[in-house]
Amino acid sequence: MAGNTYGKLYKITTWGESHGKALGVIIDGCPPNIPLSELDIQKEVDKRKPNSSASTSRKEADKIEILSGIFNGKTTGTPISIIVFNKDQKSSDYNNIKDLFRPGHADYTYELKYGIRDYRGGGRSSGRETVSRVMAGAIAKKILKEKQKTEIFGHTIQIGDILAKKFDKKHLEKSELKCADEKAEKEMLKLINKAKAAGDSVGAIVEIVIKNPPKGLGEPVFDKLDAELAKAMMSIGAVKGVAFGSGFDSVLKKGSKNNDQMTAKNKFLSNNSGGILGGISTGEDIVIKLAVKPVSSISIPQQTISKSGKSVMIKTLGRHDICLAPRIIPVAESMAALVILDFLLQKKTF
Repeated sequence: MAGNTYGKLYKITTWGESHGKALGVIIDGCPPNIPLSELDIQKEVDKRKPNSSASTSRKEADKIEILSGIFNGKTTGTPISIIVFNKDQKSSDYNNIKDLFRPGHADYTYELKYGIRDYRGGGRSSGRETVSRVMAGAIAKKILKEKQKTEIFGHTIQIGDILAKKFDKKHLEKSELKCADEKAEKEMLKLINKAKAAGDSVGAIVEIVIKNPPKGLGEPVFDKLDAELAKAMMSIGAVKGVAFGSGFDSVLKKGSKNNDQMTAKNKFLSNNSGGILGGISTGEDIVIKLAVKPVSSISIPQQTISKSGKSVMIKTLGRHDICLAPRIIPVAESMAALVILDFLLQKKTF
C-alpha cells in the first residue's frame, strides 16, 4: 500500500491500524535545535481524545512515547519516531460482519484494490489512523508558533442544520463540541443526542483558521498553497468538501463585493480570498471550511453485500462517534501545520 508518506521537506510517514498493537509516525526533515518534550506532543494528542456526547466510548490513553530524534530536550535533525499503543480495542465487535462491506466505509474498495483488508474497525482506513498525524502536527505547530508567531485553531460552525451565529472565544475554550456559540451548541447537542438515540449520526462543518501565516508561501500553477492545503484536508477520511474564504458563498456576490480591496498600508478591507491569492499567502488569516460527513458506522440496519456478492442486511456494532466535529478539528489543525511548515522550509526562512 502506497501513499502513507506526506510532505517534501518536513516529511512524515504514518503507520498502524485501528485494532493493531500500536500506531506511530516517523518525521524526517524536522530542523535541529528545536526544544521538544513529550508533553508538547501529548497536549495536542489529548485534544483528539473523545470527551463529548458526540464521541465514541472507546477510551484510549494515547500516551505518546518518543523513540528517536531528541537529545537533551532538543531535536537533533535526525528522524523523529513517535508511538502510541492501542489498549482499548474490542476486535470481537467485528467478528459477525467480517465478510460484509459496511456502507460508507472503505471495506469494499480495499477488498477491490488489495484483495485483503483488516476488518477490525477498518484497519488502516479507520479514523484511529489520524492520531499519527496529530503527533507530527504537534511539532509543526510548535515550530510555527515559536519561529513565526503563527497559530492555528479550529471551531465547529455547523452540525446538521444548526448553525453557529456568533464567536465567543471564552466559550470556545470550554466547549465540548468546540463551538464558539453557546446557544447554538445547546441545540447541536440536542440534535446529536436525538441521532444517538435513533442509532444514527450527523455531519458538520468546521472552520480552520491560520492566524499570522507567513507571507509569500506557495508556488503558482500546480503547487498553490490552497491546492496543497485542500489536498491535505481531503486526505482526512471524513472530509468531503473544502472551501477557502467566502468559498461557495462567493457565487452569490458580484466581483465588486467579493474582491478584497487594499489600502496604502497593504491592508485588506476584507478577506473573501481566505488569505490566499494566486496560490500564494497574503499574510491575512487563512480561513478554511471543511464539510465533514456523518459517521458511517451506525446501528440502523442497512442493505449491503457480502464478499461472495450476496445481498444482506448489516447492523454495525461497536463504539463509534455520533458526530466527528469536535475530534476532527485537531486533526485538521495538524494537517494545516504540516503544509505551512513544509512550504516555509522550502523558502529556507530559518
